[in-house]
Amino acid sequence: MRSRQYGPDLTPPWKNQAPAPEVPAERDLVVEEAASGYCGAVVRCEKTAEGLTVTLEDRFGKHRVFPLVPRGFLLEGRVVTLVRPTGPAPARGPGRTASGSVAVPGARARVARESRIYVEGRHDAELVERVWGDDLRIEGVVVEYLEGVDDLPAIVAEFAPGPERRLGVLVDHLLPGTKEHRIAARVTGPHVLVVGHPYIDVWQAVKPSSVGIPAWPAVPRGEDWKTGTCRRLGWPEDTPAAWKRILSKVNSYRDLEPELLGRVEELIDFVTPPGQE
Repeated sequence: MRSRQYGPDLTPPWKNQAPAPEVPAERDLVVEEAASGYCGAVVRCEKTAEGLTVTLEDRFGKHRVFPLVPRGFLLEGRVVTLVRPTGPAPARGPGRTASGSVAVPGARARVARESRIYVEGRHDAELVERVWGDDLRIEGVVVEYLEGVDDLPAIVAEFAPGPERRLGVLVDHLLPGTKEHRIAARVTGPHVLVVGHPYIDVWQAVKPSSVGIPAWPAVPRGEDWKTGTCRRLGWPEDTPAAWKRILSKVNSYRDLEPELLGRVEELIDFVTPPGQE
């Protein structure tokens, strides 16, 4: 007899799983517990009355203990088996900035370059500072905000970009056919780079899971997006307070959507080309 589900030997597929690679549960290794989805960095691995366990610390500083079982964790999306490290614990590696870059202890802020990064509004600027502030100070890059893109052509002309004076611009809702896309096309050039994300507002670039909501609500066209979002989430219709609440949940690049991460990194690279002092 042949089973359509299990094959000719009637063996359930979970019994045929190949052994997962073994990874030492060393301090600061970031993993996800497969059953619960809990993600955190290894704090310690020890033998208890219940057997070998690993303690993970999440980004809020909370700890949870899990048993070391085969195929029990995910490392960068791959199923692994955590094992107790052997020998002395290795020295802790260099720290990281909120953007994920290697931290440079004691580094002094660089004198500001002539190049600049412009963003659309204050919330955009505060979010960029929250995640990339350390990197921008080391690179000597100043971020300013525009309060909208309608005047961008005039602003670019006044800025007078050049080889040593580059301008990078981050625009909300930069999609083909939009007003923002047409304006961006007018000013883009060898010394001006305009990039954007697909979101109506930069609030949406913060992952809903980080804010503690299932998803950002859909707000009909013609209704103020921020006010409508607060109303549908059951928050007070107070935009400054809502933004303060959202920003407080952003601790690192892990709390932001890839569509924003890639664009900001692209702008930083553009205004800090190799060899430019």
